[in-house]
Amino acid sequence: MILKDLLQRIQTLETIGTLALSEVEVSELVFDSRKVVENSLYVALKGTVSDGHSYINQSIEKGAKTIVCEDLPKELNDGVTYIKVENSSKTLGHLASNFYGNPSEKLNLIGVTGTNGKTTVTTLLFDIFKTLGYQSALISTVEYRIGDEIIPSTHTTPDVIRLNQMLAKAVEIGCEYAFMEVSSHGISQDRIEGLHFKIAGFTNITHDHLDYHKTFQNYIYAKKRFFDELEDSAIAITNADDKNGLIMLQNTKAKKKTFALKTMADFQGKVLEIDFNGMLLNFNNKEFWTTLTGKFNAYNLLLAYGIALELGMDETEVLQAISTLKRVNGRFETIKSDSGIFFVVDYSHTPDALENVLDSMNEIRTKNERLICVFGCGGDRDKTKRPEMGDIATKKSTLAIITSDNPRTEEPTQIIKEIEAGVQPQNFSKYTSIPDRREAIKMAIKFAEPKDIVLVAGKGHETYQEINGVKHHFDDKETIRELLNLMGK
Repeated sequence: MILKDLLQRIQTLETIGTLALSEVEVSELVFDSRKVVENSLYVALKGTVSDGHSYINQSIEKGAKTIVCEDLPKELNDGVTYIKVENSSKTLGHLASNFYGNPSEKLNLIGVTGTNGKTTVTTLLFDIFKTLGYQSALISTVEYRIGDEIIPSTHTTPDVIRLNQMLAKAVEIGCEYAFMEVSSHGISQDRIEGLHFKIAGFTNITHDHLDYHKTFQNYIYAKKRFFDELEDSAIAITNADDKNGLIMLQNTKAKKKTFALKTMADFQGKVLEIDFNGMLLNFNNKEFWTTLTGKFNAYNLLLAYGIALELGMDETEVLQAISTLKRVNGRFETIKSDSGIFFVVDYSHTPDALENVLDSMNEIRTKNERLICVFGCGGDRDKTKRPEMGDIATKKSTLAIITSDNPRTEEPTQIIKEIEAGVQPQNFSKYTSIPDRREAIKMAIKFAEPKDIVLVAGKGHETYQEINGVKHHFDDKETIRELLNLMGK
């Protein structure tokens, strides 16, 4: 691609080089010096760990002929074009869009952000539109999908080059829609810069990722920035029942819409009946049944419904499609043992998500059954939520078994101690701690009797456990089935 074309609509502060921009060929766009090939354009990013400006010379040695940076090197190489910009990270987004033909402008791109529910909502939308006969793309925590192709997921929101690559491929195969999770990290790190969103949806916000954002206010602002930067042709849909939901709409230029179960909203929902097999719901005075269950899923479905209608889909067809949907991998997935023990595997790894799942289970159960909760907290992540989750689990279940999640580089027993610190004295008799996750699940099965309910929370779709930086195979659903077979239950 010609550099002149690549710089369309991009503000530059200074350009230095012997060649005219129309004479410079760019073969690849990279921000990792290790990936530089001949005629690459290298973007020097100032990261939290390292500064890409330190690798400019290394990139030139490997064949980069164009350098985009915030600070020009002291010594300049002949034959290399240097472009100085105010913000390399933001510039990269627009370069990536231009390099791949601005694919987000050729799709209906829908972004969903929030603490909980992003994966469920985007996956539901992908499945709804597939049922309605549309080719779509999905970019989520669980997996990336382009039409029928499934690609393993690496990040909730991939880097902006990878994003544009996938969106360009989606355009190439004829996709009309793309549904993507938009994480607070992705927003803060400019990974969605240069993308054109048709609709932005907000699920909810609770304490999470404070290890990265430092304060809850910063976390809220990161989410809000997504809506602040929408174009006036876009639509913003927020959860009016969330106390921070309307904050997302305060400064947006987009058309504003709301959804809610408790308050008046553009998309109004009501849970009429609920059990472990599903729910009878009413959306805007239309009743339907879904196999998804839990009030939190009523919110997820309502947002997906609202987005589908804003995209011009027929309401009756959307509700029919929703009624055929299966549960999302690792989100309130159920297993029933031969002896009648009911297991729920869920990704809930934040205080709010855990509380929502436990509240939903307590709402459904008759109270004659015991509710056992197996959970832990991830290492090298927000520590402030650990005692809060200990309090919630012991308060809302018959027995809580505190165990390891992904301890990463932390000592599992230390994480458990920090969870235990939140347990109230009156609930001391309602929990035990077993660091080994398999043994914790085994204890839950041993303790459970027919009709009891066991929630295994925190990992959901994940098929690994990360210990001391090494990922070991571990699947909650697989472990439950294996232990049930071994224990004859």
